[in-house]
Amino acid sequence: MTTTRPTPRTSTAGAAPAVTATEVVLPGLVEPEGLQLRHRPLAAPAAGQALVAVEASGVSFAEQQMRRGKYYDQPPFPFVPGYDLVGTVLAVGPGADPSLVGRRVAAMTKTGGWATHALLTAADLVPVPEGVRPVDAATFGVNGLTAWGMLHRVARVRASQTVLVLGANGGVGGLLVQLALLAGARVIGSASARHHDALRERGVEPVDHRGDLGAQVRALAPGGVDAVFDHVGGPGIATSRALLRRGGTLVSYGSAATRDVTGNPRLPVLRLVLRLAWWNALPDGRRATFFDVWGGRRDPERFRARVRSELGQVLDLHARGLLPARVAAVLPLSRVAEAVRLAESGTVAGKVVLVPDAS
Repeated sequence: MTTTRPTPRTSTAGAAPAVTATEVVLPGLVEPEGLQLRHRPLAAPAAGQALVAVEASGVSFAEQQMRRGKYYDQPPFPFVPGYDLVGTVLAVGPGADPSLVGRRVAAMTKTGGWATHALLTAADLVPVPEGVRPVDAATFGVNGLTAWGMLHRVARVRASQTVLVLGANGGVGGLLVQLALLAGARVIGSASARHHDALRERGVEPVDHRGDLGAQVRALAPGGVDAVFDHVGGPGIATSRALLRRGGTLVSYGSAATRDVTGNPRLPVLRLVLRLAWWNALPDGRRATFFDVWGGRRDPERFRARVRSELGQVLDLHARGLLPARVAAVLPLSRVAEAVRLAESGTVAGKVVLVPDAS
């Protein structure tokens, strides 16, 4: 881990206090130890912006793909990773809501979250309910928005239905399990055997992802399931579709099976989307779709309203004690390599969260 430091800077009269942000930089295709720390002065918030002191940011599968240059639309190197963040608003620019100052907020950033401070569009900020810890709120950013959207907006899962969640012990998978159970659904979840007891305690019927998934699920649901949530992609996506009953929905939201495949990072996703589209042309009453949490950005106001509504509902469920936060580990930014290694190990249940180093 290398660091760079700028010359300290002071704020101008009448402006918001100048800050020096510590950021994690992904310089290129590197191992986790190749991530760098830099210190960079931030300007006062411009019109419509807010300056946020970051308190927590999650390590998601997206950053694991970005480190390999495999995320579908990642920016060119170098850049600051961090798909989401939670923090407190320090200042706002002209035209932004002044009541945001001092408020704890969550934000979807796609990049830029692994930092101590960030300049964000104020309209994109989602209020965090009073009493919710930043680390806990950070487990619900991209994971919560993805799980809620797939379950309620796409698959429209209802009470008494049966769903299959692949990777039921993971970040998104774990939240899918919790939200599906809250909706009254029966949940079958795939995971390695060491996670099965924990899944059973939560009300999930576990199956071993290393075995014959199709046979295991058919033994539990001979008539098929109403929805499958598949982040794996690859050849196994055909099994996921085959497990649907007529009228069921396959929601694909990743291609983890091709994470380490070399070549154009767009091709695995494009192939997957084309395959889903071809299946939808078949007259067998089963539906398949690829979920993109950033879908709908062409209508910014509508997209913002959806993020505020859906992420807000997830955070509210947590604040009411109905949706526990699943924190796998909390590590400071200076130990980001360790955090990434842990998140990529496949040995943890829940979310690895980064926080600023203690002063």
